[in-house]
Amino acid sequence: MDLKSKIILIYGPTASGKSQFAIKLAKKINGEIINADSMQVYKQLKILSARPSQKEYQNIKHHLYGFQSVKGNFSTGDWLKLVNKKILELKKRKKVPIVVGGTGLYFKALTNGLVNIPNIPLRLRNKVRILHKTLGSSKFYSSLLKLDPSVRNRLKVSDTQRVIRAYEIKLFTKKSIFQWFKNTQSSFSENNFYKILLYIPKDKLLTKIRLRIDKMIKLGVIAEVKKLTMMNLHKDKMINKALGVEEIKQYLKKEIKKKRLIENISIKTRQYAKRQKTWARGQFKDWNEIKVDEIDNFLQKII
Repeated sequence: MDLKSKIILIYGPTASGKSQFAIKLAKKINGEIINADSMQVYKQLKILSARPSQKEYQNIKHHLYGFQSVKGNFSTGDWLKLVNKKILELKKRKKVPIVVGGTGLYFKALTNGLVNIPNIPLRLRNKVRILHKTLGSSKFYSSLLKLDPSVRNRLKVSDTQRVIRAYEIKLFTKKSIFQWFKNTQSSFSENNFYKILLYIPKDKLLTKIRLRIDKMIKLGVIAEVKKLTMMNLHKDKMINKALGVEEIKQYLKKEIKKKRLIENISIKTRQYAKRQKTWARGQFKDWNEIKVDEIDNFLQKII
């Protein structure tokens, strides 16, 4: 199997071993690794986001890790611009780009393109959110169907974020969110990609999640989050949604003990891994599934 002409994508749930697999693959095919994890872009959250170690950086070049301040805003669109540029740069240097991470939206943007919807005024967005809160999910959804009938059977009432987004887009642009989706296009053709979906059995994943959390505690993740809290970031900043931030804040306030802290982070991480797997089943049906136990066999087949 010759992968040297491809852009390789590796997606899998958190703690599944994506980074280690990517490094082994990079050594085999003269590759360099590009981050596709929305939390690993931030400078100030090295331990909690499980960024690759300095030793791993030295062995294989890594890109788009730990370069963005938590004080700034960083969107999927921002990442897409950077990753497209980086892929072309690596190709020019005769290196194989290996894009690895667990942020599904990043991969969808890279392979399908990103919807170029005009910026919707914050005042209107807030107005729509207040309307949703006032009406409740069911009545708001009914209101959306009157405004944009094309969302019927395509969005669920329970998908609050997308329902609100569909409403504000139709209200502001006069076009359905699904009309905007039709105008997306990737910078690369489908043939450019080799897509790998990493599969790990549930029992192994749960063990690795617990080991990772124990390691984070030993490395000083509590002090890392304490520094973050001292920056007085606005609660809407993406970094506050990182797994473990809220739980460590509770621990720092002495609201929970360390044992409960570890249990709560474990629960949140398991729930997140489950969502990642669900996303993959729905969105990545055409990806090549590789079981973690079969990685070595896969690597041996590569030219």
